[in-house]
Amino acid sequence: MIKLLLKKFVKDYQNTTDKVVREKYSVLSGILGIICNAVLFLVKFLIGAAMKSIAIMSDAFNNLSDMGSSVMSIISAKLSNRKPDKDHPFGHGRFEYISSLIISFLIMLVGFELLKGSFDKILSPEPISLKPWLILILALSVFIKLWMYSFNRYMGNKIDSGVLKAASADSLNDVIATSAVIVSSVIGYYLNINLDGYIGLAVSLMIMWVGFSLAKETVDVLLGGAPDKELVKSLEDLIMSGEYVLGIHDLMVHDYGPGRVFASVHAEVSDKENVSVIHEEIDVLEQKCLNELGVELVIHMDPIASDSETINSIKEMVKEVIRTKGNYSIHDFRMTDGENRINLIFDIVVPAAMTEKERKALVLEISNNIKAINEIYVCVIKVDTDYTGE
Repeated sequence: MIKLLLKKFVKDYQNTTDKVVREKYSVLSGILGIICNAVLFLVKFLIGAAMKSIAIMSDAFNNLSDMGSSVMSIISAKLSNRKPDKDHPFGHGRFEYISSLIISFLIMLVGFELLKGSFDKILSPEPISLKPWLILILALSVFIKLWMYSFNRYMGNKIDSGVLKAASADSLNDVIATSAVIVSSVIGYYLNINLDGYIGLAVSLMIMWVGFSLAKETVDVLLGGAPDKELVKSLEDLIMSGEYVLGIHDLMVHDYGPGRVFASVHAEVSDKENVSVIHEEIDVLEQKCLNELGVELVIHMDPIASDSETINSIKEMVKEVIRTKGNYSIHDFRMTDGENRINLIFDIVVPAAMTEKERKALVLEISNNIKAINEIYVCVIKVDTDYTGE
């Protein structure tokens, strides 16, 4: 049924890299979310009022917040797809992340209000009026949410949308919450135990946790979190497929919203090769990266001496020393030869989490270990940060 809806309402639905298609995916999901959640809110609100159940009322307002999330997903899809302008040359893709943050705050606010209502019910419990046909309707609502979970998960994965993935996770939480409400209502009625306020409390806490998790994930992206590891691996493999590329370093990925990813990297090439030929290959790799991965890549060429046996052997010695210290890589290795002093100049890449004190200690230890091999070796080490999270 999901593919049937996509075929009917999204033209060229398989071309998910197209910005217009992505927008239509989000709009379709948003409209369906508004319709389904509005119906579920109305039904659960009336059932909660009829049964005098704060747990069911909490579940109803949870669906109301989901409806607001669907509205925000449509707005964010429209805003994020606006063309770049003078003030925003990288486009408006981060509107989607901002919308996700707003949605998360709304979810937490709803959860907090329901939390207060649940406490009141615990302190002043009221008997629940159980009606089997109302419970049956609630059970049917679970299947609607299961379908919405499947629908949003499929759409979110297809277009790699954080908003739709969040909607999918929220739908699954709704399934759990509604199921818990049904079970507690039945058990509480027949065993004469008033669990309503406690279940309402549990549902409200779950709603707040969903909102907090979504906020944390969104803030990580807005602050510039580490890029997706699969994307980093794909970029590295594609660049290293070049005939003249000997190595890469300083890969940086900047996320300006889904479909708006920019990256830069240094590619080591032999200083003996024709610059024009290498530049032509670099252009091909950049275009291939855009076509296959949807990433705007800029490659900086670093010429290195690749045919000197002396340099290569000393470089391998340095690598062997560094391997004993941990999983570090080096690049831009070069030498200045002298009679009583040989400078070994290179950059070492360390994790972003490494402190300045730890970096200085590592450099000193490497320098001392190499000098112990030959006292005329003097290391000139620049410390680079790994921004890929590897």
